[in-house]
Amino acid sequence: MPLRAEYPAEGELIVGTVTSIRNFGAFVTLDEYNAREAFIHLSEVATGWVKYIRDHVREGQKIVARVLRVDTSKSQVDLSLKRINDHQRREKIQSWKNEQRAMRLLALVAQHLKVEVEATHGEFAEELVEKYGSLFEAFEAAAADTKRFQKEWGKLPWVTAIVKIAEENIVPPHVTISGILEVTDGGPAGVDSVRASLLEAEQTDPTSVTVQYVGAPKYRVKVEGTQYKQAEEVLKKATEAALTKIKAAGGQGTFTRS
Repeated sequence: MPLRAEYPAEGELIVGTVTSIRNFGAFVTLDEYNAREAFIHLSEVATGWVKYIRDHVREGQKIVARVLRVDTSKSQVDLSLKRINDHQRREKIQSWKNEQRAMRLLALVAQHLKVEVEATHGEFAEELVEKYGSLFEAFEAAAADTKRFQKEWGKLPWVTAIVKIAEENIVPPHVTISGILEVTDGGPAGVDSVRASLLEAEQTDPTSVTVQYVGAPKYRVKVEGTQYKQAEEVLKKATEAALTKIKAAGGQGTFTRS
């Protein structure tokens, strides 16, 4: 039972398996949506003229496609193979593999709690997906910072179980993001106010934020973490703190994400 809606959303990338091929298109089951059937019209198989559809797809093939239309009243989902690029295809496959792995880890958590996997969905799994974006990212968060995860979710049996399974099976990722902060102050205490604004940025999260001199008035603000979304939030908080500080002192500043 997948932790997602009954139907995919229009524009979404999905992973599917080609089940049958006709001259006018191909039928696909949606691996992430309980094997719901979808269809790829011949015109959406590839760019340009498609003479033989079997030159592009075959029965049993695992594919990544974009959802074009969803008609729930007819249980109809239309897909496109040609409206994605190689980068999107690789990223989707990796994301799908991660979620397959996360579901296996969830089964281990359920086993540890001595409950059925389906029982974990309403109890905590759906809430984890809502907060972290995916079940796999929830396991990554638990492995990367167990104390923070336990502080956010409390000392519940399922929290202890997830932390245990995550620590045994997940290698925490490493994320580094940065941008250029430009701060100036032409006043008599300008040097001090610039220094104070940079210090303000670092102090928002001293363990992950560093400010490096590039060449006045430019400074690189770098954030290191284990989750991209969380790192982006820290970077935003740090740069906004610096800009607020320099403007309050009468100076000016801008930030550009790199």
